[in-house]
Amino acid sequence: MNVRLALVALATLARVFDPATISAQGTVQGKLAIKEKGGKFAKDLSNAVIWLEGPTTARPTQAEIVTKDKAMVPGVLVVAPGSTIAFPNLDPFNHNVFSLSADAAFDLGLYGRGTARSTSVHQPGIVRVYCNVHAQMGAVVVVVPSPFVARPNVDGTFLIANVPAGSYRLTAWDERGGSISERLVVSHERLADLALTIDATGFKVQPHLNKFGKPYDSDGRRY
Repeated sequence: MNVRLALVALATLARVFDPATISAQGTVQGKLAIKEKGGKFAKDLSNAVIWLEGPTTARPTQAEIVTKDKAMVPGVLVVAPGSTIAFPNLDPFNHNVFSLSADAAFDLGLYGRGTARSTSVHQPGIVRVYCNVHAQMGAVVVVVPSPFVARPNVDGTFLIANVPAGSYRLTAWDERGGSISERLVVSHERLADLALTIDATGFKVQPHLNKFGKPYDSDGRRY
């Protein structure tokens, strides 16, 4: 899907694209908007991710995505490369968590209630996770090599604090519109208020394939 990417500043375009003029007192803050079909804008932006990529790298962590009520929670998880992700099954039936993502393909097999299986991610990128038993289940793991990450509020406002002075690449991502990215410089002289817009007008819901790369077959499914 081709998406049109847009990044605008609250002040002027020249200010955004001139790195020397963008600075912050240890903080980068602003507001994200997601443009949808018909010129409307998304009302809930809390599933988006914004990060600053620079000289500082994030440490691997232990994280989890719970399978419960035929859903994966959280639906969007942000981790650093090298992190391990557990998938505890809290449902009274089996799940089979897997991913066909190029940089992090895995298949945890079929496992039941009260058990958990894990996988590790090593490359930055987007890892889409599904269940081979229940086609409606899904989550996204955003693997980011930076510790400077923000999840926007419902209204799109975000804040990344305690950012050392330096040159960074600012990226904003959302499942519906992909990502936008631009370079900026952070210093300790002033606060940078940014307005970011992701164009998701071309987004279409498309069914994903099972772990064998084929459409799901629900015939005879009992749960």
